[in-house]
Amino acid sequence: MKRITVTYLTHLGACPDQVAIVEREWPAGAPIMTASIHKAYQLGLDVEWLARKVLDAPVWAEYERVRAPAWAKYTKVRAPALAEYKNVKDERVRAPALAEYMRVKAPALAEYEKVTTQALAPLLCAALTRED
Repeated sequence: MKRITVTYLTHLGACPDQVAIVEREWPAGAPIMTASIHKAYQLGLDVEWLARKVLDAPVWAEYERVRAPAWAKYTKVRAPALAEYKNVKDERVRAPALAEYMRVKAPALAEYEKVTTQALAPLLCAALTRED
């Protein structure tokens, strides 16, 4: 099975902190499969960075057709809560306001990540496993 290795990521110019996470989680390299991509998202890895590096333009455009409306939906939910948090001037209220913002945005972000992961994972797996 092909793997995404530290050497490969370094060759592509990945950030050292991202490479370190991959090395810690997958010392022999991450197997190229949907489960690894889901885990990479959960670990906070910038999977879209990798996709921009390896996907051809038409494939990236295909992904963008799914990602763009999902992002718009997320920002529509998040925007009012973020604006409210940013308007808080009283430091005594700032922590509860931040907690409320995080509470409101969490399900919207989870849905965005679910939609984008489902769309991107097969495209990325196909690109990383194709024989050139």
